Amino acid sequence: MRIARLEQLEAFTTLDGSTIRELAGPIGSAAENQSLAEASVPPGGATAAHYHRTSEELYLFTAGRGRMRLGEEEAEVAAGDCVVIPPGVEHELRNLSADRPLVLLCCCAPAYADADTVITGS
Repeated sequence: MRIARLEQLEAFTTLDGSTIRELAGPIGSAAENQSLAEASVPPGGATAAHYHRTSEELYLFTAGRGRMRLGEEEAEVAAGDCVVIPPGVEHELRNLSADRPLVLLCCCAPAYADADTVITGS
């Protein structure tokens, strides 16, 4: 059994510019078909607009508040909100706070891969 402890995981930056710590995925755990990571967007920051060719994502916001764009729709998001992102739909996330990170759990199925990510904006 592998137990991932968030505070022991090393963070890295994904293609969209968010910082993540992967809790489960095909590289570091027994998960073969999905991945789970904690992501954070710094105060005042944003991810690059992008989509994933095959992965469906779930964003569960755990801290902070932000503005989510999913296709042509936009809405404010905060801790406790969950957004489903279908494959092929452009999305981006902006942190509305000037002093605290926007934090979320991100589940991808199939598992997150840089090669599946298409950046469409900066």
